[in-house]
Amino acid sequence: MDAAVRPREAGTSPLGKGSPHVLIAGAGIGGLTAALALLKLGFDVDLYEQAHELKEVGAGLNLSANGNRALHALGVLDDLKPLACDLAGKEIRLWNTGQTWKLFDLGAMSVERYGFPYLAAYRPDLLGVLANAVRREKADAIHLNSSCVGFTQEDGRVTLKLKGGGEVSGDALIGADGVHSKIRQALFGDDKPEFTGIMAWRATVPMLRLPKRMARMVSINWLGSGAHVVHYPVRRGEMMNFIGSVERDDWKTESWTTRGTAEECANDYKGWHEDVHLMIRNAPSLFKWALLGRSPMDRWTVGRVSLLGDACHPTLPYLGQGAMMAIEDGFVLARCFEQHSGDVGTALARYEDARRDRTRRVVTGSAENAKRFHNPALASQDGAQAYVDREWSEDRIKQRYEWLFTYDVTAVAR
Repeated sequence: MDAAVRPREAGTSPLGKGSPHVLIAGAGIGGLTAALALLKLGFDVDLYEQAHELKEVGAGLNLSANGNRALHALGVLDDLKPLACDLAGKEIRLWNTGQTWKLFDLGAMSVERYGFPYLAAYRPDLLGVLANAVRREKADAIHLNSSCVGFTQEDGRVTLKLKGGGEVSGDALIGADGVHSKIRQALFGDDKPEFTGIMAWRATVPMLRLPKRMARMVSINWLGSGAHVVHYPVRRGEMMNFIGSVERDDWKTESWTTRGTAEECANDYKGWHEDVHLMIRNAPSLFKWALLGRSPMDRWTVGRVSLLGDACHPTLPYLGQGAMMAIEDGFVLARCFEQHSGDVGTALARYEDARRDRTRRVVTGSAENAKRFHNPALASQDGAQAYVDREWSEDRIKQRYEWLFTYDVTAVAR
C-alpha cells in the first residue's frame, strides 16, 4: 500500500495515550472517510447521524483518480470496484442532433497517467463500503438517530448537543453534516446562498429499460443553450444515472427529495434528442432541486471545531468533484491529526490551510463550467462546432482537469 495511513491491528483499542477523541457530526461520505482515516491512525472516533438507518439518496457520482487514490490508501478501493463502473471515457453530444465529440479517454489511460481508475458509482454503494470499513475498525462508532443541533467548547473539550437533550463530549468536533450544516450555523450563523437560475433533475434508470446501444461504459454530456444533461452507468452497469440542468427561475427549493413528473422534465428538454427522452420516460421517479451557489469560505475552523465537505465548500455539480473534495478533506484531516496529535487547534488549523486553495478553485471552476455548458453558441450546429473546438481543445481540457486528477492526497501535510 502506497499510503501514509498506517493501519492498526483490527480489534485493538483505537485510543492511545493522549490521542484526541474526535466527534463527527454526519455519517455521509466525508464523515465516514474522515472517521476511517482517523481510526486507522489510532484515534478514537464517534459519528452522530440524524438518519434512522445509514443510507444515501439513490444517485450516482464520479470517482476520479484523485479520490480513488485516497480510497486505495484507506484499503477500500478494492471493495468498491466490483460494485462500480470503470469508465472508458467522456463524450460531448449536441442537444438535438446527437453529434458527438470525444472529450478524453479514461479507463487504462487514467491508470497509466494518474495511477488510478476513473469510476462511476452508486452513492449507496460507496456509503456502504465506507460504513463497513469504519465498523471493522470500531464496531460501535456510528450512532444513528442522533441529530446534532449545536455544541459548546470550553476547558479543552467540545460538547456536542443532540436533539432530545442528549450530550456527548470529545476533544474535537468535525461538522460533516452537509450543505445545511448545523455545526456551520452554530459557528458562523446563517449562510447566504444565491439562486443560480438553474434547476436540476436527477434519476436512476434501470439499464434494461433502455436500448442496448446506450449501455456503454462512458460518461456523456449533452450540451445545449440554457440546459444540459449528463448520464453514465452505475452499479455494475445495471443502472443509468441521469442528471439534467436547465435554466429556470420558478423553482428555488434546495432539496434532493422533491419529486417531479416525467411530463415536466420532458417539457424542459422539448426538442432534444430521443436518447434524452428515453431516459426521462423510463425513469421510475424523477427528483428536482434548485442549485444555490455559495461563496467559498476563507475560514471554517474555530478552536476545536472544524468543518469538511459540503458543510464548508459546497460546489455545483459541474466538475464531478463534490464527493472527491469530501473524501480528500477527510483524508487530509486525519493526516493533520497524525502530525499534531498533541495540539488539536494546530491540527485543525493546518487542515484548513492545506485545503483552502484547492477547494476554492473547485467551487469557482464548477461555477464557470455551468456557464460553459449552457452557452447560446450551442443552439446551432455550426455555432456548436466552433464553440466545442475552442472550449474543449486538448490544451483547455488539460487546464481544467489535469490539476484535479494529479492531486496526491497521500503527500499532503507530511
